[in-house]
Amino acid sequence: MSISLQTNTTALVAQQNLTINNSNESQAITRLTSGFRINSSADDAAGLAVANGLRSSVSEISQGVRNANDGLSALQIIDGGLNNISQILDRLKTLATESASTTFTGDRSTLNNEFQSLLGEITQQASNIGLVSGGKFNVQNTVYIGGGNVQSNSQVNIDLSGTQNQVDAAGLGLSQATVSAGGTNLLNNTIRLDAPGALFLSASATQTFTFNIYQSAGGAQQITATVNGTAGGLTQAQVLSQLNSSLNQYGIQASVGNNGQLQFGGGTAFTVKTTTADGTDQIATTGSENVNAGLYSAASDASGIASGTPISPANETLTFQNGQGTATVSLANTDTLDAAIAKINAQTAKIGVYAVKDYQGGGVTLQSAGSFTVSTTAGAGTGVFGGDNAGPGPQTVVAPSSTASSTGNALAAITAITSAVATLGQVQGRVGAGENKLNYAIGLANSQIANFSGAESHIRDADVATEASNLTKSQVLSQASVSALAQANALPQLVLKLLQ
Repeated sequence: MSISLQTNTTALVAQQNLTINNSNESQAITRLTSGFRINSSADDAAGLAVANGLRSSVSEISQGVRNANDGLSALQIIDGGLNNISQILDRLKTLATESASTTFTGDRSTLNNEFQSLLGEITQQASNIGLVSGGKFNVQNTVYIGGGNVQSNSQVNIDLSGTQNQVDAAGLGLSQATVSAGGTNLLNNTIRLDAPGALFLSASATQTFTFNIYQSAGGAQQITATVNGTAGGLTQAQVLSQLNSSLNQYGIQASVGNNGQLQFGGGTAFTVKTTTADGTDQIATTGSENVNAGLYSAASDASGIASGTPISPANETLTFQNGQGTATVSLANTDTLDAAIAKINAQTAKIGVYAVKDYQGGGVTLQSAGSFTVSTTAGAGTGVFGGDNAGPGPQTVVAPSSTASSTGNALAAITAITSAVATLGQVQGRVGAGENKLNYAIGLANSQIANFSGAESHIRDADVATEASNLTKSQVLSQASVSALAQANALPQLVLKLLQ
């Protein structure tokens, strides 16, 4: 190697290595003090992109766990409310069972007062937990947790929507239940179902009962209950079983009264008639009919109105009043029977008064679990409540029949409560399943947080042992580079000895 005064190549090499060693030392110190292997994109651009994706997923799932815990808390509140409603149903069942016994000597009105107040409490508590029509949680509840390969897998769905998840009195089918005395014996009926050894509807005969009823879910409607006989005939128990399998869903209970004859009861407003059996050994005398004598009722004078024709030749305003409030109904002279009934129910259902067709299907019958008054502004003979009931002021409302069954309503209430318990149990099952789903989702999410954080750490975090070694190495090399640079800078001085 030649010796040059102009260019000290050895010093340049030493200086270059010193710069590299200083850079390595600085990088090692940065990693040790920050704890990260990647402190800028230049350190590892590809690794940084992967690490950022993992960190973003951890942030998403961490919030998702909080979402799930919030949802779990809401479901636990709902679960507690449902358990409370279940206990109220137990009390309702106790009251109904007490009233269903003919040996009960107390006042059924007292039982019914508590019964109705508890129905109101059920509705209030159902509203508090959001499981009523339009309630906060009576929807498809979706909890976003994250961590899924597609967005739909990042969500937990808990379906509490629809009428099947409404646990107020209406949703449980109890809005019209009552344990007050009441039941309807069919007029003109002389058939005793309790005759020893008696069989009915032999030779596969059938007999149909037609009911005009009011239901909160469907308004005024007509239903039929048909009893199908067998070749050898039906026993009393079989007759009642067939009737109740059709009627119980509407809050109506068929039973046999103290006179041995067929009767119907329940808190549902209804009228009923039966047609001639198409064979022998019929259940009830042909042509027998009645309203629900267990309820307060008022019948209009308008009857025999043909389907589709106006119910009244003049406009008319009806005013209803009871302990729950007042309802006013305006009927037009163009309203048909069905339209008039729909208008009446739209205003009066909120105070517990219901309109249904009479048993002939050509008039209106008003019914309620409690007493009420009705007045009309139409002149005599001009309105749906014309004739004997015309004129201003409250008109006659017929009280529950004193000869009606004392247990018919209570028996129907027992059936309705049994169904309500089953319905409530299904809702509790859905809520419980939702709680379990969220718990499982939280477990998975926590596992993903740990694993994603670990994966990010492998990429982003510094290996302290390695960086400490690198720092020591870089420091030694830097010191060596400084010493070597000093020696390299001293080389040109050797030229002076050549010039001596």
